[in-house]
Amino acid sequence: MRKAARLALVVAATALAACHGRQTQDLVLKIASQRGSTRAVMEAAGVLQGAPYKIEWSEFPSAQALLEALDGGAVDAGLVGDAPFMFAYASGAPIKAVQALRADNGGAATAIVVPAASPIRSLADLKGRRIAAGKGSIGHYLLLLALARAGLKPSDVTIVFLAPGDAKAALTAGSVDAWASWDPYVAQAVLHDHDQVLVNGRGLLHDVGFEAASDTAIAGKHAALDDFLGRLAKAWRWAADNPGAYAQVLSKQTGLPLDVAVYTVKQRGRYLAVPIDADVEADERAVMGRFHDAGVIANPPDVHAALDPSFNDAVTP
Repeated sequence: MRKAARLALVVAATALAACHGRQTQDLVLKIASQRGSTRAVMEAAGVLQGAPYKIEWSEFPSAQALLEALDGGAVDAGLVGDAPFMFAYASGAPIKAVQALRADNGGAATAIVVPAASPIRSLADLKGRRIAAGKGSIGHYLLLLALARAGLKPSDVTIVFLAPGDAKAALTAGSVDAWASWDPYVAQAVLHDHDQVLVNGRGLLHDVGFEAASDTAIAGKHAALDDFLGRLAKAWRWAADNPGAYAQVLSKQTGLPLDVAVYTVKQRGRYLAVPIDADVEADERAVMGRFHDAGVIANPPDVHAALDPSFNDAVTP
């Protein structure tokens, strides 16, 4: 009888494990990607094989659009710049930063561009001008920092809030004088439209990105997110060592011209996952403070509460 009872327990445990395995395999992570970046790097690096869940990819043209989807529950997680993340969090979005990333190229992938024939040749020349930017975007944040460096206030210019496609059209039409944006849009403007970089983020931006996740996904899919973030961190390490191969996949997957993809990867530099720690928090307090000083965020929330370090182990190789 005891032998039969033990056998019954083994059979039951095996059945339970099999059931759990099926449930895990049936789990879906809804991952957002901006212009293919996250999907491209993970597929190029080959890190998704054997993942115990399915991934449903969604593509977005900007962090703002991605964060709106995250806020609305349409996606579970996605990669965004720190400035748009903080802007969305301050607006009440139920999200957290679950992985931080830092680029070693000092913010070169974000820039203010002007037409080649523009008389604007210095930051001081921006006074009285119309400048396009996405509200709360990393371009908007760079613009605020650049104005401050030149001794200008946001009120010294007219900031026109536009999505990337509309901003580029406005710059081409001459209805704005400059555009604060990021790659691959800057790359396209420089390489294909012959616009000029007035200033980029070197020496101005901390160049932090975040994989952001909804509170619902963090609570309900924590183990799967942890596994995904580990794979993503591995993919970015691979991309840092194989920029050419990453650019090739980025171009193929997004339809970006290869020269634009190569420029984008080069300007970003080595982009690696790092722990969410006191240094990251200090950088984000600076972002929130700058937006507050500019009147973009009226009542800044607690930055510490926006950062979830419970996934930090996923950064470890």
